[in-house]
Amino acid sequence: MAATTHTVTNQAPPLVGYDAFAADRALTEAVERHLAPEVLPQAQEELTELGRAAGSAQAQEWGFLANENPPKLRTHDRYGHRIDEVEFHPAWHRLLGRAVSAGLTGAWARPGGHVRRAAGFLVWTQVEAGHGCPLSMTHAAVPALRADPELAAEWEPRLTSPVYEEGLRPAAEKGGVLFGMGMTEKQGGSDVRANTTVAKPLDAAGEYVLTGHKWFCSAPMSDGFLVLAQAPGGLTCFLVPRVLADGTRNAFAIQRLKDKLGNRSNASSEVEFAGTWARRVGEEGRGVRTIIEMVAATRLDCVIGSAALMRQAVAQAAHHAAYRSAFGGLLIDKPLMRNVLADLALESEAATVLAMRLAAAYDTVEESGSEQERAFLRLAVPTAKYWVTKRCTPVTAEALECLGGNGYVEESGMPRLLRESPLNSIWEGSGNVQALDVLRALQREPRALDAFLREVGQARGADHRLDGAIKALLTELADLDGIEARARRLVERMALVLQGSLLVRWAPPEVADAFCASRLGGDWGAAFGTLPHTLDLASVVERARAVV
Repeated sequence: MAATTHTVTNQAPPLVGYDAFAADRALTEAVERHLAPEVLPQAQEELTELGRAAGSAQAQEWGFLANENPPKLRTHDRYGHRIDEVEFHPAWHRLLGRAVSAGLTGAWARPGGHVRRAAGFLVWTQVEAGHGCPLSMTHAAVPALRADPELAAEWEPRLTSPVYEEGLRPAAEKGGVLFGMGMTEKQGGSDVRANTTVAKPLDAAGEYVLTGHKWFCSAPMSDGFLVLAQAPGGLTCFLVPRVLADGTRNAFAIQRLKDKLGNRSNASSEVEFAGTWARRVGEEGRGVRTIIEMVAATRLDCVIGSAALMRQAVAQAAHHAAYRSAFGGLLIDKPLMRNVLADLALESEAATVLAMRLAAAYDTVEESGSEQERAFLRLAVPTAKYWVTKRCTPVTAEALECLGGNGYVEESGMPRLLRESPLNSIWEGSGNVQALDVLRALQREPRALDAFLREVGQARGADHRLDGAIKALLTELADLDGIEARARRLVERMALVLQGSLLVRWAPPEVADAFCASRLGGDWGAAFGTLPHTLDLASVVERARAVV
């Protein structure tokens, strides 16, 4: 019999058995704010069900297993036939199936769909972020396919279906499908106009044969992909199915799976096309314009995904501090720890409020065709994508530190969050790409700036620090000297002013006051935990706690 040397005390219990939706007050308030009264009750019921599932021990175990058992590539079967299949742990399929059934690929099919989906995506991907990639691409393929009404009529019902069926079969035989995307190549990266994959027309009906490669192709087990290739008329968008209508496999050779820092459960691959059948989407030479609709939607998901990671990191840090005692009291009651937690909570709430405002704008555009909201999204999406995804890594790292040595241990789940945190900043165009896209919109689309300024101007006069920040931003926007070299700083200021405006209008006074005092007022240090001590930090922290 082993000797007992001590009794385990003063360890925080796991954050499990809670409603991840109801516990997030910033998110629940955003859902109430942005959904119509006739839609709200059903949406709250669905999100509560999903939130309880996300906070359950079962779902958290699925997330752990999916991460610990990454996908495996099988290029050939036992007889030597080329099959190019990727095997996933059953936990991956359970996570993905639950997400699809919850409508996380079907925002386009119901009233308030983007707000409902964004809230669900934010809640559910806190369990495990890797399976969010195929969810995002499937959801985002819809607007790109609408460039071809015939293709949209065929594929949109499958893409928005709440049915998840694993395995490669003709799409017409499945109750629902998943989509991926292939844009980048070895020689070009973000410069997709340098792509060398060639598309040769087969007939006048839009059928082509592709020859070339994609350096990054995520979720290669998907049923179809939107890819870019050089057609006779220039760079063009194509739909590439994995399985053809007659049941034969399309030429889609998976060369290898990427060995990544994080996102371990998701298969990211290199693929080769050699005689690969494809259907043109949109006109020849307009591939970027066609696929940019997909990119815009996936960029929003990068914002939502980073907000989800930050929310989970802050929830874990606050939960630990609420149970862990040190130096004569609970950590959460210690003034310095409270300052750190409050600072992290501000970043998380600002990200959530911004993400949900963008989702609401998508609903307005979808339901009424609002040109004002469309113009707002043109500038606000790359601005938010730049800033929110950039904030994710420092927030997650600081939250990990709140758990001390326990946070550095894999069993805490915090290292997985930290490894995941840089990815959304890279996906769909890294920081420089987003900043340059903002400059492009500012220089070429004056209605976008007007819509942006109208949005932030709705809070004018409510906080002097916000007013000062808006004035300074206008001065900087008027100065075009060396604007590309200082684009990051400009976009950062735009994001902070937008977040400040949203919080002043919609957040509790203590949250808005703390955000404006630190992010806009200049009374903030270079590290988290440097908020002015005179603020109501206890209320900010209490609001961020996920109470079991």
